[in-house]
Amino acid sequence: MKRFRAALAATLVTFFASETGAQAPVAPGKADGALECLLEPSMVVNVGSSVDGVLEEVLVDRGDYVRKGQVVARLQSGVEAAAAKLSEARVEYGRRRVERNEALFEKQLISAQERDELVTEVKLREEELKKDQETLKLRTIVSPLDGVVVERRLAPGEFIRTDKAMVLRLARIDPLNVEVVAPAGLFGTVRVGMTGRVTLAPFFPGTYQARVVVVDKVIDAASGTLGVRLQLPNPGNRFPAGIRCSVVFAKQD
Repeated sequence: MKRFRAALAATLVTFFASETGAQAPVAPGKADGALECLLEPSMVVNVGSSVDGVLEEVLVDRGDYVRKGQVVARLQSGVEAAAAKLSEARVEYGRRRVERNEALFEKQLISAQERDELVTEVKLREEELKKDQETLKLRTIVSPLDGVVVERRLAPGEFIRTDKAMVLRLARIDPLNVEVVAPAGLFGTVRVGMTGRVTLAPFFPGTYQARVVVVDKVIDAASGTLGVRLQLPNPGNRFPAGIRCSVVFAKQD
């Protein structure tokens, strides 16, 4: 956003010049009152691991589309898988013991205390199994969103640390953010909820409707501008992020 604000400084100068009566060139193909904008992902996340380990496989690469909850990488998990199987075997054995001793309890061949100890032991084993299963689950890395893989940092065999390493960078591009640096004079005129017509020429023909979701409450004194963000639906990820655009805000009654 900062780079975009700097890139639009010249455009804003011509806007202010036109407001004071000076002759300013008009960009070809741009509607009167249109403001420069930039399409950006609505969310960018760095995907790593919540545990240290060695990567066993990375299942996606740059440019791939992923769904929320999709497995994108796995860490080596032989020890954790063995621990989970051992806990599962102990739980099954404990349950069989409880089942066998139920008949003895009914015949009053064992005391209520002995029966309670067996049942409690099984419950403790079940909790240990849950813990081991959750530990094993941490060796699997899943996507936290629907999006596209922007960057792949690590490969199988590399060590990943929870506090440093990043496996993938993902971007959500449906919807897209339309970032606008608007003149401060539009404060109070542009409001959250109003719509804007976004033009993506020369990349895509026509205009597309977006909705204002953020209007900055702090004006940049140095440039006399404020930031406005619209959201543009992007079903099927048709539009790429990173392209420049122009927007005209709809007039309000």
